[in-house]
Amino acid sequence: MEQSHIRNFCIVAHIDHGKSTLADRLLELTGTIGEREMREQFLDQMELERERGITIKASAVRMTYRASDGETYQLNLIDTPGHVDFNYEVSRSLAACEVAILVVDASQGIEAQTLANVYIALEYSLVLIPIVNKIDLSIAQPEKVAKEMESITGFLPEEVIFASAKEGIGTKDILEAIIRRIPPPKGNTQNALRALIFDSKYDSYRGVIAYLRVVDGAVSKGRRLRLMSSRKPFEALEVGIFKPWLTPVETLGVGEVGYIATGLKNVGECRVGDTVTLEENTAVEPLPGYRPAKPMVFAGLYPLEGDDYSLLRDALEKLNLNDASLIYEPETSAALGFGFRCGFLGTLHMDIVGERLRREYGLELLATAPSVAYQVATANGWELTVDNPSKLPAMGEVKEIREPWMAVSIITPSR
Repeated sequence: MEQSHIRNFCIVAHIDHGKSTLADRLLELTGTIGEREMREQFLDQMELERERGITIKASAVRMTYRASDGETYQLNLIDTPGHVDFNYEVSRSLAACEVAILVVDASQGIEAQTLANVYIALEYSLVLIPIVNKIDLSIAQPEKVAKEMESITGFLPEEVIFASAKEGIGTKDILEAIIRRIPPPKGNTQNALRALIFDSKYDSYRGVIAYLRVVDGAVSKGRRLRLMSSRKPFEALEVGIFKPWLTPVETLGVGEVGYIATGLKNVGECRVGDTVTLEENTAVEPLPGYRPAKPMVFAGLYPLEGDDYSLLRDALEKLNLNDASLIYEPETSAALGFGFRCGFLGTLHMDIVGERLRREYGLELLATAPSVAYQVATANGWELTVDNPSKLPAMGEVKEIREPWMAVSIITPSR
């Protein structure tokens, strides 16, 4: 596919504003998914996502669309979660795209995560396409919500698209806007290969599978590659795209989104945010990666059976590959034995991680009560960050303890 006919985009929204339903309509209209295979919230493939009705993991899919100008375009969609506890997934998706479709519920208006996503998109200099969704609801106020979007985020009236993802209204207008408003991806086919890893997972047979966006050059099966951060060499055992299942292809070129089966067995060697390049023609500068996620909630995870400690360690290592915002380190408790102190983005994130460890790795776990990190000033002038009550110094040595506070902007209706 010509570089000028490629478009990379993601959909961002506050939770339950219709983002996953809109993705379903795009898949249907482009013929990516047949009627027999189609089901609600198709890109939410995890059982846990379907049970809770929320998107937990970002997922990618390639669509082919014949636009009104008669040309055929390749559209790469990277779906994103809506809940704030998975905001790190959103930032990774945005870094691999040129545009974000901003979906707002016509009955609820702009909410907290809507603005948070706008700010992240602006950090990455993305084009924003505003969508007022759910206009079919009896309580919808699309014109009022459109005015909100214009006044708060600065959109022009003609930029806002009115849609109903459930009824399929406005879906074609959104696809045409993606073609007209989004610039094609930048990059040079003649430059050395540079591809950004935005996600990854572990496969027992093919090792680490890196999900990536090619920025410069091209990559094909059998080439010798290198990770620029870890300097680890490997061979591309398989190169492919998301249709939405992993589908092998011969080559991924500039602007395309796909995956590489690396064969790496050590999950720590292939990190999200790293840059893939050729071993014999190495790029000079890596691509900008991601800022490390800052955990907000801490808790201890311990196996019910002491013999499962090594299994828990391996499971956390593999889950961390798939969820880079999870942070953990070994700890020992006199009462609970050997376990791990884990940092999460929020209590929902903690709940989801625990559930995934139980379901995907068959572990029975005990979790301690969640806490936040405190700053402790000691009498001798030291300052400590304490995220575990057991690490608190003796009270005679403590000068003061500071707990986290937040500066919060609350936006409410005028009455």
